[in-house]
Amino acid sequence: MSGLIIATPSKGRLKEQVDGWLGDCGLKLETAGGARGYMATLKGAPGVQVRLLSASDIADALDAGEVHLGVTGEDLLRERGEDLDSRLLLLRALGFGRADLVTAVPKSWLDVESMADLEEVAHDYLRRTGRRMRVATKYLTQTRGFFARHGIADYRITESGGATEGAPAAGSAELVVDITTTGATLEANGLKVLSDGVMLRSQAQLAASLRATWSAEALSQAERLLRVVEARAAALRSATLTWPATGDAVEVAVVNSLVSAGATRRPNGLLLDSSKVSDAALALTEAGIGPVTASKPDFVYEASCPAFNALKARVI
Repeated sequence: MSGLIIATPSKGRLKEQVDGWLGDCGLKLETAGGARGYMATLKGAPGVQVRLLSASDIADALDAGEVHLGVTGEDLLRERGEDLDSRLLLLRALGFGRADLVTAVPKSWLDVESMADLEEVAHDYLRRTGRRMRVATKYLTQTRGFFARHGIADYRITESGGATEGAPAAGSAELVVDITTTGATLEANGLKVLSDGVMLRSQAQLAASLRATWSAEALSQAERLLRVVEARAAALRSATLTWPATGDAVEVAVVNSLVSAGATRRPNGLLLDSSKVSDAALALTEAGIGPVTASKPDFVYEASCPAFNALKARVI
């Protein structure tokens, strides 16, 4: 593969969110073969090939080096193994697709509120029954790592193929490790999340495969795409202030003070964090400078692109 190949979700809420994010960046996804097609292109990114896959298949494809970039949940990526960072590079957390991977036990376990309590219960369960406590989950790798960090060894995993949260009520497990967004399903099944039982606060990630073959063409296309993505993200957290500049000593002093606080100079104005707009505008107007106009940029392109720099450093 010479050109850049990206994998995005083929269905569900995550697909809608990824399509919306790309569209907001000016990279409209255009599906080949109609709504049921599994190949697509990105308007605004010529030559880039898009594969539409399930969220779990995207994680597999990235790990195998079958695609260069992909968007999927961090929970699925982390399940690929603890040496994930040697094979994948997480380029940007996207702020949607949020869910927590948690350890949950029956509410009837009144004395179990933490992982330390669970360690005691697991040891006692083995002593009383001669069997190890069963944990229902689809997340084997992360469960083993998390339980090991909390010193819990007296358990065994029951791999879940369906509704994990129903396992304790069905008698097929004593507790669960599962993904949850609101906790409502766990609550409905009589389960509670342990106070320190959140092992991952997951969200959608733009990730790069370090196992893929990165040609000069693929890298060039990745740089173009990442610069657009970074520019849009910078714009969303930024604002510009403009005013009729005079260049007098008072104006220079106020502007220098704002630059020292993190703003950057722009022609006839400043670029700054959106949260600082009101304070900066007030500082200017109180010094007799104005009228001051605040606006939101669509894109903010910087000379350097940290995401691409990190990728280039790992694949060249």
